[in-house]
Amino acid sequence: MKRWVVGGWLVVLAGCGRYAEFTLPQPAGTPAEVSFRWDVRPEPILTRGAPGAWDAVDTLNPSVVRHGGLLHNFYSGFDGRTWHTGLASSSDGVRWEKLGQVLSPDRKTWEGDYIAANGSALVVDGKFRYWYQGGRPPSIGLATSPDVRRWTKRPAPVLEPGPRGSFDERGVADPYVLRAGDCFYMFYLGQDRARRQRLGVARSPDGVRWWKLRANPVLELGAAGAFDENGLGEPAVWAWQGHYWMLYTGRDRAENRRLGLARSRDGVRWQRVSENAVLAGSAAWNSQVVCDPAIDAAAGPPWRVWFGGGDVARPDENLHGQIGVALLQPVGGKLTK
Repeated sequence: MKRWVVGGWLVVLAGCGRYAEFTLPQPAGTPAEVSFRWDVRPEPILTRGAPGAWDAVDTLNPSVVRHGGLLHNFYSGFDGRTWHTGLASSSDGVRWEKLGQVLSPDRKTWEGDYIAANGSALVVDGKFRYWYQGGRPPSIGLATSPDVRRWTKRPAPVLEPGPRGSFDERGVADPYVLRAGDCFYMFYLGQDRARRQRLGVARSPDGVRWWKLRANPVLELGAAGAFDENGLGEPAVWAWQGHYWMLYTGRDRAENRRLGLARSRDGVRWQRVSENAVLAGSAAWNSQVVCDPAIDAAAGPPWRVWFGGGDVARPDENLHGQIGVALLQPVGGKLTK
């Protein structure tokens, strides 16, 4: 989740895109009032690279998918100048083997030279799809691969900033894509001209052509003094017990980051489960920043949640970022109407 200082009319002219009214399919299960318990592994499970490596400064933004008996982690690495996407694999979600870079920005295209990362991966029909952030102002692109090694990028973004006056006119970023029913749904960060960062959703029949929800944003900033009063980003959404659930990153005025939790019956109207953060850093390595949640929704509950952490409170990078893991366990509950 970045704060961009971009100006000029290029953003305004970036295109109006497509809009629609929709909701997500009703999740299976009976809604219940539940609480959650976290079991956080104290040490990071994916650390920064050696000095001079492509992920030497920050290792953040995990996106984890299961395929071929392994977990594949498409994570973001920062070398001090550029954000890249790398790959790590694991059989248990705790011990990871880094396999190197898979995507870097191409300055000859819309991506520019700053970022091709902060993405969301899915396996569709046996092939990998990865929606990622690129460009200035930020837009969202799509890359595909049959084997996690050979990648083909679409030549243009699949989701761009909105028109003048929209909640995302200055940028779209931090995609999180899930499949529900016959469609793909992308939850994403939008930034407006006041530099407010809030969360929206878009729908697609194929993962390429997207229609933004006309009523975006779907989650507003927190109240004054709240842990998420200064910005929202990096949503992770899953369905369980008749609700959609969303972990997201909230920023306070001092640029500390923590995770919040919200829920929705239709994926469009969201309500915070608590006005307080549900996960904050408790170790030295993540004392100022907990961000970038990614959840293994198909394997729980309890669910394994990977997240980024850092010991420097900044809005963009140089956080000493590393990746940790926790178990999220639902506890008790009663049926709701």
